[in-house]
Amino acid sequence: MFPFRDHNPSRTTPWVTLGLIVANIAVYLLMTLPLNDLQLIAFYQEYGLTPARPEASDYLTAMFLHGGVMHLAGNMLFLWIYGDNLEDEMGHLPFLGFYLATGVVASFLHVTTSPGSPVPLVGASGAIAGVMGGYLLLFPKAKIDVLFIIVIIPKIWPIPAWIVLAIWFALQLVNGAASPAAGGGVAYWAHVGGFLAGVIGTLPWFLKEGAARWWQRTDGHPPHPDAHYGQLSNTSIPTVRRRK
Repeated sequence: MFPFRDHNPSRTTPWVTLGLIVANIAVYLLMTLPLNDLQLIAFYQEYGLTPARPEASDYLTAMFLHGGVMHLAGNMLFLWIYGDNLEDEMGHLPFLGFYLATGVVASFLHVTTSPGSPVPLVGASGAIAGVMGGYLLLFPKAKIDVLFIIVIIPKIWPIPAWIVLAIWFALQLVNGAASPAAGGGVAYWAHVGGFLAGVIGTLPWFLKEGAARWWQRTDGHPPHPDAHYGQLSNTSIPTVRRRK
């Protein structure tokens, strides 16, 4: 089960979302990828957020570091799915402030739930969890295409955002409760903190737009027409009938 796109491309160019994606990829390619293992450990210790000795600047720099290609790719995909519509509604600069603020809150919760840990926190997932929380509040019925692999057969099902995000959030809570300190290498409580910060941080905008009246006007979707995609199971290969 893997969410990989929504049906709601933004009305305007999401410059901040694109810029964040480019910045994260550039940092990985130019500053992280060339390092050997020992250099990488030292780099993470210097610029990641270590709960045992947190520094103010690390709350920002840690958001742009990633532990590998899959870590980076997953985060950037989720940022692209959910970020463009939120930026569309908030505006470019307010969205950037929202992204950075929720990332700081997420990192702070990780520090408080992992006191004394010498393991540096790296990754944009706390800030992206904040974007997901804001998306849930504003667009709960937006369609998210989820890829299911049934044995070896891929199948895409569009699922309302509130279901996809509720399942994701529940998994963070369960996994965080099962391993509150180490988290098995995943900062689950940072995800929880970022998500809740995203919901709370979006509330002023939501209330200004009329709260429930916003949902009535938009039916829980971004306020513009949906995009439509073909099914993954469809094929362009023509069917040839057998002769009798």
